[in-house]
Order: sequence, then C-alpha cells, then structure tokens
Amino acid sequence: MNRTKLFVALLSLSTIRAAAAAPPTMRVDYYHTGTATEEHFSLDRVVIEPLPWPGNLSQAIDATDRGKYLFEVVDAAGGRTLFSRGFNSIYGEWETTAEAKTATRTFSESLRFPAIDRPARIVVKKRDAKNAFRDIWTLALDPADKFIDRSGTAASAGPLIKLHESGDPADKLDLLILGDGYTAAERGKFERDARRLAGVLLATSPFKERQRDINVWGLVPPSAVSGVTRPSQRIYKRTPLGATYDAFNTERYILTFENRAFRDIAANAPYEAVEILVNSVTYGGGGIFGLYGTVAADSVWAPYVFVHEFGHHIAGLADEYYTSDVAYLPAADRVEPWEPNVTALLDPAALKWKDLVAPGTSLPTPWPREEFERYTKDVQQRRRDIRAANRPEREMDVLMREEQARDTPLLNSGPYGGKVGAFEGANYEAHGYFRPQEDCIMFTRDQVPFCAVCRRAIDQILDLYTNQKGREGH
Repeated sequence: MNRTKLFVALLSLSTIRAAAAAPPTMRVDYYHTGTATEEHFSLDRVVIEPLPWPGNLSQAIDATDRGKYLFEVVDAAGGRTLFSRGFNSIYGEWETTAEAKTATRTFSESLRFPAIDRPARIVVKKRDAKNAFRDIWTLALDPADKFIDRSGTAASAGPLIKLHESGDPADKLDLLILGDGYTAAERGKFERDARRLAGVLLATSPFKERQRDINVWGLVPPSAVSGVTRPSQRIYKRTPLGATYDAFNTERYILTFENRAFRDIAANAPYEAVEILVNSVTYGGGGIFGLYGTVAADSVWAPYVFVHEFGHHIAGLADEYYTSDVAYLPAADRVEPWEPNVTALLDPAALKWKDLVAPGTSLPTPWPREEFERYTKDVQQRRRDIRAANRPEREMDVLMREEQARDTPLLNSGPYGGKVGAFEGANYEAHGYFRPQEDCIMFTRDQVPFCAVCRRAIDQILDLYTNQKGREGH
C-alpha cells in the first residue's frame, strides 16, 4: 500500500471525499545564503508531495501581517495572488547573530502551497528597516516543467499515528508531532510522549476552547541511536531529522538544519504546524514561526517548553523575557515589532492592544522589576555554573522550581497582576520594549496562562487555518 492510500485509509468517509477534491501539495526547496548585510536565494528542487493539500482553500491569502518574510504565489498571466503565507526562517534568525558579521552561511528552506495548474511566480518578500515588506526573490514556476519531481514518494517514517482527530484536514489546523532520536524499540515511548504533550497543549487556552478545530498526527522515523546531538558535551549522533542542541551556540536551543530530511519525512502526513520531540532529558527547545517547534521530551519542563515554543511557531509570538542569555544582537534601530505581543510604542491611541487596557491604567505600567531583576540575575549565573560544570540535570530542575516558586506570586499578586497594560522589559531587552501583562507563558516558566493578547493572536491564526463552519458552537 503506498503512503497516499495509507493516509486515506486513516480518514473518515467525509474526509476521503474532501481529499479527493483537494489539489496536490507543491513544495519549493531552495537555498538561502548570505551574511548580516546581504542575502541570496537559489532553487534546489520543486516537489509534488504524496498527499493532497491539507489546508483551507477558502482562506488562501494570509492577512495577519505576521512574519519577517512573506511568500506569494502569483498567477503569471493575470497577476492575481493565489496563495500567501508569512513566515520566519533559520536564516532570518542567524543573520542577527554575531557570527553573521564575519561569516557566510547557507541554509535549506522550503515553501509549501496548493499545486498550481498554470504558470505562476513565487515572490518572497522581507521586511525592510521600517517593517514594510519588499520583494527580495522571484521564481518563475511552470507546472508543466519536466524537472518537477512527481514521484510521489516520501522518506520512510513508519505508520501515521492519530493523536487527536477532529475531522477533514481542510477544515482544521493540522499539527504534526515528529520524533527524533527514538529507536525502533522506543516507538511506544514516542507515542506516549506525543500523547502527553499534545494533551497539555489542548488543555491550554485558547487551544482548549478550539480542540474541535485541530487535528494532531504523529510520525517517528526509527533512529539507529537513542538521543540527539549535543555539541557542547561532545555528543554527536546521526538521527533521521538531525535535531541538535547548541543552535547558534546557545546550549538550550534545539533546531534541525537538515531541512530536506525534515520535509521528506513530514510529507507522510497532512500538516501546517510541526513540533519535533527530541528523545532527551536535558532542558531545551526552540520555535520558529511557520517552520517548526522543538522540545526535549523527557525534561520535567517539557510541558511548558512545548506550549511556549508552539506559541512562537504557530502565532509568531515574541519572547517577552529579557534576562536570559540569547544569541541575537540588539537591533541598531528600534522600530515597532511586527510580533503581536510586544511593542515599542506607548501612545495609548496607537497601542496594539489598546482595546484590552482598562481605563485609568498607567502606561508604562508599574511592576516590581527591580526585585525581579535582582533575583533573576543570580539565577542566570547559577544556571551558567551548572552547565559549565556539567552537573546533573536535576540540579537545573531544582533551580528552576525555586525560581518559579518565587516569581509566580511576585508577578501575579500586585495591583496589576493579571491585567493588561504595557510592562517594560520584553523582546530580549530591558528598556524600550513593552509586554502586555506582567506574566505570561511567553515571559516566564510560571504556572500562568497565555496573556489576553497572546490568546487573541493565537485565535487569529487558528481562524486562518480552519473553516469558519468549524467554529460553530464555540
């Protein structure tokens, strides 16, 4: 049985009828090369994936204004935009690191969209210094091109696992959970890990209220070895997805730079969002808007990291913290961020979330930042010491529990606890950027929900990927 037939066999009769009418999925793989000051694009290959397009064709145009980049599929004859999506990329993050000032690097990336049936242009846009999108690469694409890969095959990944099925992929956000560093004997462990973490996500608002709008699938290609690469500890392992700690020389940051392998494995499932579970106990994860999220499945903090990184990946939420070590250099010029949950503007009339601010709320909004920063500075130094000495992971867990126990009441019991305002300190910087609430999943590991602004931002993306009839009954 080929993989398309296997996928169809897993779906209900109504889904089969919808899938039969859906166009194929087309993917453009390309190389993104450059430095901190220049970038170039080059075509790798065009592929027809083995499964039909899983998305909602009635909402092909992305009007959310999210992402550092935007790509459009434009009809060559009439100039009409057929499809668009905002996204971020590994290159887009790397170009803001110190390494990009002295080195040139190449990253593999992909664009996926409903297959075209007539010549079109793929137009990639990037935000300029004022955050306006500007064209940076155009690719002419003819669906009759004999060099398009139409083999309809995908890399072996084992049977597709149904983790949470709500209905037709065209009406739902399809989340694919991939496992990396799981041996064939650990397939059962992956399924338990995936079900546990999917359950955490679906119990978190607003995903809790939108469960009927979400499908969750699982794939775990068997790895020859258990675990993944961790260069800071001189651990190197060849795994199907190539996940690794120490991305951008940040010990807790997990990414895969093997885009081709990742895409060929993911092609076995319908998906718009991806979370990669790495088979490891060491704290870590990552999330890139429109690409994927990652998490160390066996870390005691995996439930938090899974949800936090999914916030980055699915909704383009910014990190609201500013005291942790990061790889990125501060921006030379401060412009209003495109991310929906941080701002550099304190004008009450222009504030992104002004409708959620109660009358009389001070802007900036007071919070106990001096006490928070004093304690957090000590925690960060202790974290560095634990990693430098390669001490047991349980010591890191104890430290983080201590931090959580102190921060949760500090940030949630004052006069503005749980209220929307503009709290200075966000986007990796202590001054000049503001977050909507004192505490949020995007700010700390505290036992708190997404703030009101983040919840709304996530809902907007869920609306983009789901059929409006799927919202009946909310």
